[in-house]
Amino acid sequence: MNAGFVNFVLHTHLPYCRLAGRWPHGEEWFHEAMLECYLPLVRAFRRLSEEVDGSLGVTINVTPILAEQIRDPVMVEHFRAYLADRIARAEEDTVRYAHGPGLRGTTAEFHRRRYEATRAFFEDELGGELLGALRELEADGRIEIATCAATHGYLPLLDGEAAVRFQVQTGVASHVRNFGRQPRSFWLPECAYEPGLERFLEEAGIRVFFVETHLVEGGRARGKTLGGVLGPYPETRRPVPHPVELPRRAGTTFRAYHVGRSDVSVLARNERSGMQVWSAAHGYPGDPAYREFHKKDDTTGLHYWRVSGDGVDLGAKAEYDPEFATMLAQQHAAHFRSVLQGELDAFRAGSGESGIVMASYDTELFGHWWLEGVGWLEEVIRGLARDPEVTLVTAGDYVSTHPPHETIDLPEGSWGNGGDHRTWRNPETEWTWPEIRRRQERAVPLLQGDSDAARQLGRELLLLQSSDWQFLMTTGQAHDYAVRRFHSHCSRFDRIAEAMERDRNAHGPWLVELEWLDNPFPAIVPDRYTTAPHRLATPA
Repeated sequence: MNAGFVNFVLHTHLPYCRLAGRWPHGEEWFHEAMLECYLPLVRAFRRLSEEVDGSLGVTINVTPILAEQIRDPVMVEHFRAYLADRIARAEEDTVRYAHGPGLRGTTAEFHRRRYEATRAFFEDELGGELLGALRELEADGRIEIATCAATHGYLPLLDGEAAVRFQVQTGVASHVRNFGRQPRSFWLPECAYEPGLERFLEEAGIRVFFVETHLVEGGRARGKTLGGVLGPYPETRRPVPHPVELPRRAGTTFRAYHVGRSDVSVLARNERSGMQVWSAAHGYPGDPAYREFHKKDDTTGLHYWRVSGDGVDLGAKAEYDPEFATMLAQQHAAHFRSVLQGELDAFRAGSGESGIVMASYDTELFGHWWLEGVGWLEEVIRGLARDPEVTLVTAGDYVSTHPPHETIDLPEGSWGNGGDHRTWRNPETEWTWPEIRRRQERAVPLLQGDSDAARQLGRELLLLQSSDWQFLMTTGQAHDYAVRRFHSHCSRFDRIAEAMERDRNAHGPWLVELEWLDNPFPAIVPDRYTTAPHRLATPA
């Protein structure tokens, strides 16, 4: 009997940062992720496609608001300038450290080579078109591209069918426009679920979505929800008090289930495979040999140090050895394959059936924060593809070929700290929700027609609903920036609404300026903002 199936679900998302300036908070988020994560991952997938027959077992969710930025000519040109600057800095350091002691000369050359290889891949192989490369991989049956709510709005707290439907349907339509096909899989922003959300997904043609472990198995929220995980966000290193504890139930993460009275399926995150990567106590990225994310060269900003050990002060970090770190990633990949095999074997021994491991991560972990992570994932997939007892599969293919035989009613929750909504609704962020709801109500009569003003009003409404603003306020990672961005979208919404309340077809230079500043979803359909169910027709 086949031991089982493995599906890697990669959640790919960044805050909306178009024309948001540069360091410390702005477009660098996008530039860094493109250089260190997205392009290297796609390059790895293309390499694997030359070696592996069939699926790579990757379901990659690219959020609509991120996809809109990836294809935006302004963002692309700014990325090109950023990449040229990184190459120049690496070249400067190869000269500066060429004859110095230690490993910095070697590491500077390592950075220069990989930056130049990434530029050649982006320009010469992809023609500057990352989304097109993803489309080709999906068309060839290698990966599946999942979608998400339009601007990653935190759906359970939007409190309104019209708002939820607008986020879901605009996101799906944008996905169709950007990737050329109807998505089957949907990443709920922050894995945040409340009963009934499956109705909106079913209406939009979605087949499967993903949730955190405790929503299916019950019990105490665990894994990523408890904090103490590796990552670039300050809050993730702190333990979480009073996590959610749900009644134990018979559900398992090794099966898919139908949800409620819908035909939509759900898969839950496998805890062991998640914590083997995320855990601050034993996750791979915390190994002393891997590149240290937080310490940078004072002159060029390049990384020359390694993690060195748990709790080692930044000033005491040892020098990074790229060759040794690459070798270690291969060893960790082999270990991880044994972890997955063990999970599948244990489920088969207990149930007599083959199960699925859904291993889910933030995509930006790979390459961007954990530099060696792209090579690690590539080697994991390469090894699994050779294993006759494991089948690599995407989420949509799995529920199509192995449709659920059981139905589950899910409780409310998320993969945020504590397993509930506290990261997005707390004393630091509570003031934002009345501001959002007031504008949602104001939008009802204004989005019942189609005009330039109505389309821009819809964009600003979606942007101010983004869950990123509350997240950044709560974590403190970019509190003031998030507050400014939230207020700016509220202000732009109000300006358009006031003009429309005087003249439904309001127009002028002021509107052209707003259309330039916030330009996602060019084919947005305002009257999707409704409480009435309907099927998608026009891409956004």
